[in-house]
Amino acid sequence: MTDDRTGQDVARAGSRSVERSSDVEQRQISNEARLIRGVFRAAGLAAGTVVRGSQWAVETTYEVTKEITQAALDGESSADIAERTGNALRSIARSALGVTEGSVREIVSYVPTSNGTPQPAAIGIGAPPHSASSEELRRRGDALLARSADVYFTEDVHPAYDRILDELAPDEARILRFMALNGPQPSVDVRTNRPLGIGSELVTGDLTSVPEQAGVRYPDRARTYLINLNRLGLTQVSDDPVVLSRYMVLEVQPVVEAALKKAGRAPKIVRKSLRLTEFGSDFCNTCFTIGN
Repeated sequence: MTDDRTGQDVARAGSRSVERSSDVEQRQISNEARLIRGVFRAAGLAAGTVVRGSQWAVETTYEVTKEITQAALDGESSADIAERTGNALRSIARSALGVTEGSVREIVSYVPTSNGTPQPAAIGIGAPPHSASSEELRRRGDALLARSADVYFTEDVHPAYDRILDELAPDEARILRFMALNGPQPSVDVRTNRPLGIGSELVTGDLTSVPEQAGVRYPDRARTYLINLNRLGLTQVSDDPVVLSRYMVLEVQPVVEAALKKAGRAPKIVRKSLRLTEFGSDFCNTCFTIGN
């Protein structure tokens, strides 16, 4: 038994040994370190699966594990350790794995939060948008540059294709397949007619029968479909017209006739074309089965 005045432990006969608060804290830190190592071991297995066994991803996970475990042993608070654990897992998911946020469905099933309560670490469809800080954006940008210099990193398709598929309506997919099979399609603007074109006003622009020809289920949404396809960079309206005879069918469609009537006397028709962009063409060839 050691004297109380020495500041060391005292064991009295017939009673339990009294632990110092530092011993309790040290054991708590050790438990947290083991938990962190277990979490990152799971993340490392996920990394090895998604990146086809990439040694670079596994080594990245190992280095982060050592860093956070050392932080725990150095006496950082539980809140700091938990926060660093969550940040590191997100970094692995977005940077080390080299995939988009929409592609990562679940990396691990448990992540400790700063208050010590568990929360799911799944990233799924319909998740609220993540507002990234400038520091995080720079870290992700630097990770992209690092992968661009890695001769062992391969990327079969553009990473945006996964996100674009989630933002397409089924009818829009039909429109894309139709255009991939049939090429550029006629489109017209209807304008008022003024001498020498001075003061001519646009009545309705980018009129086309492509949605109807593609057999969409909701023709009343045709305009919205075309706007969305243009927003995604898959289609574009070009000033270059197609064969003149192809406009004869379009210009007798009800939507065009209504615009001509609205334009007044001797309206002017500007013939253009609707086309797939080069990006849109590659997207269709990658994501759809084109042809029979």
